Amino acid sequence: MPNPYPSIKRETQTARGSDANPAIQLFGRRFFGDQTVPEFLIEFLLVLSSQKRIADSVIPADESSFPNIELLCNWPEQTPLEYAPKSRLNLKLFALLGASKLETRHETHRLHYRELIKNIEQNIEAFGGITAEEVLKTLENLFLGFQRVGGQRTWCAQSFLPICPEMIAGETIWKGTKAKRDNVETWDEITIQSGYFESSQHIFLARGGESLYLQICNVLRIPQMDIDVWCKKIDASCTERERCPENLRRALTQGIHQALNTCPAVGSLAKFVDEEVDKETAKRTDNRNDLPRYTECGWCPEDTWPESFIFAIDLLRICDAALDPIERLSLMETACAMQVLRTLCAQSARYDQSKDSSGAGALGYIWAISDPEGNNNILKRISRRSVETNLLLIQRAIRHPEIVANIEAQQQRCVVQGTSWKDPYKEADTRYGYKLFLALAKRLGLMVPRRGSGARFILTDHLLRYLVLTTVRPGERMKYDTFLEQVFQRHGMALSGKYLCRACEWSGAHPPAALDNATDHWLTSMLSSAGMLVHLSDSCSIVENPFSKRVEIFP
Repeated sequence: MPNPYPSIKRETQTARGSDANPAIQLFGRRFFGDQTVPEFLIEFLLVLSSQKRIADSVIPADESSFPNIELLCNWPEQTPLEYAPKSRLNLKLFALLGASKLETRHETHRLHYRELIKNIEQNIEAFGGITAEEVLKTLENLFLGFQRVGGQRTWCAQSFLPICPEMIAGETIWKGTKAKRDNVETWDEITIQSGYFESSQHIFLARGGESLYLQICNVLRIPQMDIDVWCKKIDASCTERERCPENLRRALTQGIHQALNTCPAVGSLAKFVDEEVDKETAKRTDNRNDLPRYTECGWCPEDTWPESFIFAIDLLRICDAALDPIERLSLMETACAMQVLRTLCAQSARYDQSKDSSGAGALGYIWAISDPEGNNNILKRISRRSVETNLLLIQRAIRHPEIVANIEAQQQRCVVQGTSWKDPYKEADTRYGYKLFLALAKRLGLMVPRRGSGARFILTDHLLRYLVLTTVRPGERMKYDTFLEQVFQRHGMALSGKYLCRACEWSGAHPPAALDNATDHWLTSMLSSAGMLVHLSDSCSIVENPFSKRVEIFP
């Protein structure tokens, strides 16, 4: 079975243990079906931008995004990563209460909202014919415009677009039933006493972002020699800056820091509303006994480092490119969701004992991509079979003999103890396994139709843009054939004739006789329309990343 990173005790012995589910035992703690695409990035950045602690080593939020290499390589045994997320209740209340459902607005929330408005208004100096009320309304609309996910939830369970660190907040769940039962009447009561605002349930920020963060920590401790060998295996043209763990760590830290600090004025306003107008709320919700309130991370499998290395390079190249800040965040969301899908398939390929992955790419699986319009029936059939093969791959992998033995041992303990037993495989398939892959791929636009049978892989304009930006370094060019090879190795995507033939063979079918090199006309057309394909001759084309390098982090 996979070794956990960090090396903490896995709770697999009881049916209610954190790692009892068979899919969690294979993929780590945890990727969960209810977590949306934006929330993977939000939680990843929440861990990255918060103060962290590993045993006695504290990493302040403003010092580094990732622990130093020495600490990553010598992580203390049985010690989880801890981070101290901020709740930012004042900011959420100010921006989101007015847009939340009426039934979720408790009287204590309304009272504190009025008090917050009054205090902010007292700090506004209006001039030029503009009133303080108008400034206040504009400020409220500004923050409401950055609402990213959770519009149907209670105001405190919603999340902002992570346009700056001051707007990245941890998950907070309002316990309305408990508040009604206890008949609480003031904001002080519900913030001083615990149990009314719950911040440790991981319902929406369900640990997927934590796992992605740990995956990058895991790859940063891999010796450069091993990374060099793997890059040579897939013929990846990675620079020293990308292959050297220390350089990669520094570049990622600086790149993500710059990506999160493109709107410092908005960050200053958010900090003012959340921490300066009412300092007591932040102290009560972010601390416990006058110390930062830490949350424990789970673990990721050690052997997922190859796909984690690709994920780190994807993020770095997105941060390097000269992009609009909002588009950069959208591409980073895509990178996080693609990494979840890539991890599910690559890890399954390692542990599915009945599948020969020798014909696949470096990660052991293949996604056969069809034309978005569905005009080529041959491509549609190949892609549909590819979807079915990948779903079956994930389903079989979580039924690895060692995992099955763990589940049977749990069942025996329940029989001995006289407690109820429920087969965990249905939940594993639905919320952590192949149905998670299916649902997330459809949300991302990688798979259509959204509902019904006949699911197949496609590329949208956004996904194609993501592939070019992460495969070709900013401002550089790559031969079209090399681009197809790199996409196949880095993502397992088959986009043209010879790779589609390999996809057929991997799926257990013979390539159709009609399959030829003309199957990628749709792809060249999309690249040309996006201004990313340069035709040098009838036999040679170049894929270009037109987004030049934003900054030169290292000379």
